[in-house]
Amino acid sequence: METLLSEQPGVTERDLILRTQRGETAAFGDLVNRYMRRAYFAALGFVGSSEDAYDLSQDAFVRAFNARDRINPDMPFYTWFYQILRRLCYNFNRDRKLHREKLKQAKPWLEDHAGWLADQRNPHQQVQRVDLQKRVQEGIASLGEKDREILVLKEFEDLKYREIAELLDIPIGTVMSRLYSARRHLATALEEEG
Repeated sequence: METLLSEQPGVTERDLILRTQRGETAAFGDLVNRYMRRAYFAALGFVGSSEDAYDLSQDAFVRAFNARDRINPDMPFYTWFYQILRRLCYNFNRDRKLHREKLKQAKPWLEDHAGWLADQRNPHQQVQRVDLQKRVQEGIASLGEKDREILVLKEFEDLKYREIAELLDIPIGTVMSRLYSARRHLATALEEEG
């Protein structure tokens, strides 16, 4: 079994950084081994998905190695590395949000056209579906702004409670109570119409 450089007596993080800057991949491998778990959990906190967190932390280490000449050996490696990881996670979340916006804009068109073929086979079901869709839309429109926003984010955008809390900058408990309230108001509105 291969011994890590960092396990050898007298080898400091500074030594590993200097060796990395000279192109010694084994030294960088020691830094990766030392900080991979921490990087993964930091990324997981930003993006919420285990797979994405793993990919982003790996990508951050690749970028760090490619930028190894810019590491200050007198500063902690993780402090410098974290800025790379953080920027990648922010960009990932921004791109994911833009993608969701594009899907959100396309969603009504897709929903309308996806149901079209099925509706052609059974006109009675088409009438029922259109009626239900209209009642739900009216019910959602009758909700207050905060209830409507929470309901749309959870039910139509399929966001997790934590994602909604981050997006709206409110506690998760507030998200849960608003969602409960929104669902209760929507159910009441649908019962009154139906």
